[in-house]
Amino acid sequence: MSTAIDSFVALALQVKCHAVNQARDSTEARSFIQNAIKGLDQQIAASIAFIGSDCKLVVLPEYFLTGFPMGESLTVWAEKACLDMADPIYEALGEIAQKHDIFLAGNAYELDPNFPKLYFQTCFILDPSAAMVLRYRRLNSMFAPTPHDVWDKYLDCYGLEGVFPIAKTAIGNLAALASEEILYPEVARCLALRGAEIFLHSTSEVYGNLRSPKEAAKIARAVENMAYIVSANTAGIANIPIPEASVDGGSKIIDYRGLVLTETGAGESMAAFTEIDLAALRRYRRRPGLNNLLSRQRLELYADSYRQFQVYPANTMVDGVPNRQHFIQTQREAIERLDKMGLI
Repeated sequence: MSTAIDSFVALALQVKCHAVNQARDSTEARSFIQNAIKGLDQQIAASIAFIGSDCKLVVLPEYFLTGFPMGESLTVWAEKACLDMADPIYEALGEIAQKHDIFLAGNAYELDPNFPKLYFQTCFILDPSAAMVLRYRRLNSMFAPTPHDVWDKYLDCYGLEGVFPIAKTAIGNLAALASEEILYPEVARCLALRGAEIFLHSTSEVYGNLRSPKEAAKIARAVENMAYIVSANTAGIANIPIPEASVDGGSKIIDYRGLVLTETGAGESMAAFTEIDLAALRRYRRRPGLNNLLSRQRLELYADSYRQFQVYPANTMVDGVPNRQHFIQTQREAIERLDKMGLI
């Protein structure tokens, strides 16, 4: 599928996560992951059979293979739940993408040999040839290491384009956002400034009748960046003490005008699918007028203000593996810093 196309169907596939926290060891955890992939292959095949062969993009929820750490040390979680950058699990997912002629996007905890004592939460995109075409490491996380925590070395390894990667593909310019990062407009804006047309949002969030901050943020990010949002939420997380359906439902696709084109309820579902009209998006971005927000950006207005204030410090994990208390303690210090600056 190397020829560019300007219209296709995207699917935010809502699947249940079977967490590995209670696995006895990495071997048992790996068996959970492999079983999840087998089920995923069947679900994608059935979904495409229902939707049609023009379904070319499937987005999966946040940490859909493992769940999230619940008190485990960084070392224990790295051994139990994290993938290597060249992991056979990625190969297995790539085979699914190749088999079904799709771009497959998801999110996993990942090890990096450049940072052997840490892991990152990584959004990935595999193309129809099974190649990894995008690897984005989450930049804002409450309880996991991020590139910002080893900022200087991370820039040396990957450069700024590696921090804000864009995959220029046959189905448009793709970018990834992880979970609550939808609440940080700067992340999406930095990706939009590099050409992002479709944001692939792997998330695991509370869904209900009332619109949450994330729900509002999804519409805002779509409007202000004139881009599609394909947001895949989980269908619950099994095998953890938290009630399974606490994070379940509401996967959706939003267009560049902020219109919710499709949205599903709770449970495992392929109902959140719709056409992505790249030609219409590109016409919209080239149309002069009040709504062309990208063309009206006066970025120089804000640059000095961002440089002036430091809130959450960089490079706090350069000395190795912190304990879990590090995260909340660093946040407390950031709150104290805001107080001293008179900002709160």
